[in-house]
Amino acid sequence: TELRRGIGYVIQQVGLFPHRTIEANIGTVPRTLGWDKARIRARVEELVEVVGIDHAMLSRYPDELSGGQQQRVGVARALAADPPVLLMDEPFGAVDPIVRGRLQDELLQLQAKVQKTIVLVTHDLDEAIKIADKIVLLNVGGVVEQYASPDELLREPANAFVESFVGEDRSMRRLTLATVADLPYDQGPVVPVDTPPADARAVLADRRSEWLGVTEGETFLGWVDGAEVVDGVHLDDLPRFLPAAQVAPSSTLRNALEVIMNSRTSVAVINDGGRFCGVVTLERIRSGLVGDLTAAGSQE
Repeated sequence: TELRRGIGYVIQQVGLFPHRTIEANIGTVPRTLGWDKARIRARVEELVEVVGIDHAMLSRYPDELSGGQQQRVGVARALAADPPVLLMDEPFGAVDPIVRGRLQDELLQLQAKVQKTIVLVTHDLDEAIKIADKIVLLNVGGVVEQYASPDELLREPANAFVESFVGEDRSMRRLTLATVADLPYDQGPVVPVDTPPADARAVLADRRSEWLGVTEGETFLGWVDGAEVVDGVHLDDLPRFLPAAQVAPSSTLRNALEVIMNSRTSVAVINDGGRFCGVVTLERIRSGLVGDLTAAGSQE
């Protein structure tokens, strides 16, 4: 019993007590442990801030909340007694894909705050890759087929079962594990707007590009047609085209690939809140698959 009370539980159907208010549900375990009312109330107030529950909901009952809101309450209840371990059994399986993605993001943000050991059971490989530091892949009968980081699982499947489970698109899945910021900086065929035409053409030749990017300070102004970069014409006087493909440093490599492919170009400008941070190309993304992407992501 003592061991079970040291583990926080979050299950697929949430399991909130329908006859109790949200506040009472969150305080279930502390009340069982004999905490006084003031301590329980203080803990509930702390947790609604942590998991993002509106204080106005504390007096409501579970059936008055959406599925996503109920799941947040379930997480708060699991954390109420500050257990060292959190066990989550298919916690997001009962909500729609949009809400599921948002709850996964919220769980990662929450983990950054509370720093708990979380054991999450899921049949969703993409969910495991997104959330986990380590993945245990079980076969029928509880046989452990592989224990590895998400990147290692995708990069080096231990056997035929694992290889079949992770699928033929595992390289695409690996692209979700690293961000654009993890790639080496690439200036690309981009020059300051006051660059002399001769120097600009040298950059075009060196990068074998038909388009030249122009910046002013840290701002990317746009692309100009390399054929129009001639002596006697200032780069600032040439027609400019804003980049169709733009990504943020925090964008995953998979996001960057999709942006580039959907814009019918081979390069995307890295835009950090208006500040030019280089470019990312299809070749850079491909090279990002070489080595351990988990290690790359940890260097941020």
